[in-house]
Amino acid sequence: MITTDFKKKIADSWFSYLQIQICKEFEYLEKHKLKFSKRDWSKKKNEGGGTSFLLSNGKIFDKVGVNKSTVSGIFPKQFRTKILGAEKKGKYWASGVSVVAHMRNPKMPAIHFNTRFIVTSKEWFGGGIDATQSFKDSKEKKFIHDDLKKVCVQNKKNYKKYKKWCDDYFFLKHRNEPRGVGGIFFDHVFTSTPENDFEFVKNVGQFFLEHSCNLIDKFKDETWTDHQKEIQLIKRGRYVEFNLLYDRGTKFGLETGGNTEAILMSMPPQAYWK
Repeated sequence: MITTDFKKKIADSWFSYLQIQICKEFEYLEKHKLKFSKRDWSKKKNEGGGTSFLLSNGKIFDKVGVNKSTVSGIFPKQFRTKILGAEKKGKYWASGVSVVAHMRNPKMPAIHFNTRFIVTSKEWFGGGIDATQSFKDSKEKKFIHDDLKKVCVQNKKNYKKYKKWCDDYFFLKHRNEPRGVGGIFFDHVFTSTPENDFEFVKNVGQFFLEHSCNLIDKFKDETWTDHQKEIQLIKRGRYVEFNLLYDRGTKFGLETGGNTEAILMSMPPQAYWK
């Protein structure tokens, strides 16, 4: 029987590996003219921590952050009812990797991705990937959704459910508009074959890296205007609003004593409101 501690070690190792691979590929896309800066952080004694990699002002990326953390502790009482399996004792362990890429070219969508493994009195995988376009591009929207559907089908996961979950989650209620063009969002994934669930999580991570590289290759030579950049900055304002008002990961990180700079890594370097 595979123990929970073994699952923790395997998941933690994968997330560390994926973080490094993403950083290597993104530095390659910047033709190695820029390097990620590294920042380690830690919680209280014996409660873990994480590593944040940040790259900014590149030819491809205005800003991209790649975070990985493994933390544990006790949830505050007022937060326990929001987390599966934490209602009684509040004890948790969590490991995951998250990426937010804000592109320099406004014709490229911003891309968000994260996957995680959480253990309370229950244990499960969660995560997702979505794109935020500044300009309507039906072809690229169809491309990402068709490929994400393939990943789900290959891993016997419910694409329609995960797509709807993403659409519902990444929605700005106060503006009555979606944050972007969607993707997939999933949580509480733990079936009778956890090794298959883990394979799905790995496949989503690999898809993110492949899709990002392909997307950048398509648009890297595209030119843009100052007006198009302004439209992108307005869209980034919407991104900020969502992360501060609704994002569960932001709330989770702050409630569990995570590193504030790492948690707010997802914020764009510039945003604009009219």
